[in-house]
Amino acid sequence: MKIPHDRLKSLVASVFAAAGCRPPEPERIAHYLVEANLVGHDSHGVIRVPSYIQWLREGKVLANQKLLTVFENEVIAIVDGQYGFGQTMGEEAMRLGIEKSNRHGVAIIALRNPGHLGRIGDWALMAARANKLSLHFVNTSGVGILVAPVGGIERRLSANPVAAGIPVKGRAPLVWDISTSVIAEGKIKVALNKGVPVPDGSIIDSQGRPTNDPKVFYGPPPGAILPFGGHKGYGLGIVAEIFAGALTGGGCSNPTASRLTNGMLAIILDPKLFQTEDDFAAEANRFIAYVKSSAKAAPGAEIVMPGEPEEKTRAHRLQNGIELDDTTWSQIAATCRSLNVPVVS
Repeated sequence: MKIPHDRLKSLVASVFAAAGCRPPEPERIAHYLVEANLVGHDSHGVIRVPSYIQWLREGKVLANQKLLTVFENEVIAIVDGQYGFGQTMGEEAMRLGIEKSNRHGVAIIALRNPGHLGRIGDWALMAARANKLSLHFVNTSGVGILVAPVGGIERRLSANPVAAGIPVKGRAPLVWDISTSVIAEGKIKVALNKGVPVPDGSIIDSQGRPTNDPKVFYGPPPGAILPFGGHKGYGLGIVAEIFAGALTGGGCSNPTASRLTNGMLAIILDPKLFQTEDDFAAEANRFIAYVKSSAKAAPGAEIVMPGEPEEKTRAHRLQNGIELDDTTWSQIAATCRSLNVPVVS
């Protein structure tokens, strides 16, 4: 089924309001979840609503929390999300970082113990829209252990996203947002709900054998996701784990964890600290044009910058609506009914 984005956003906000979130939190959660669908990252979109509500009911995520400042100076802040919704904690942490970089040109924010932060590209985009460059390393507490190390077959790492945002005058920001695993777990869940296989080389079963079946990944016994590019993705995942977990104080992936929290280390830079805004934009645009001028690998091939596919998908879905598979929609509808929220499609 297809549903207009504004109608879907209103429905999701109503769900979280009925679950006890006070304004502006319901609208904030709805905005970021629906935005993920709009840009084509359905794995981090409204498919998460039933899980978020279940975690809220179980006390694994808490409504209406505020950031707790653990340490702060002119350019560094260590903040604790106190198990609040990641959409709230992530936005507050980024606002703090942007404010610091406005004053001092640079900021480093170490965020520990927020709930699921959603699509990390949103935080890179938030900085870019404030004319800041940013780099983000993210891990999970341990409930999100999903990825086997190179040479192993058991889950030991989180999917550990790494993201960056770059504002470029005269064009949409560049937004790079990847998982250090071949596939994000949310995309496996999307495949499961749609009843389709995952791509070759993405996951293994509990014995280390390749599989395309998302059911096999979830088990029992569970399988694992593979790092992208072998040692390259594995090494980047280790770096992200240490930066986002050990350094922030939130902890690295730990099998004893009982709730899903993220850690995020965000480095935010004001380009005006380094050179004039016009000089930076001119060089960035020159380089982008140079890359795009390459001879094409095939007729009709397109050379795209990070973030361009998402912008194209967003424009299409704003006009045509967001398509949800029947399983995802039925799960959201069941959550609505459990909270006495009218289901409007």
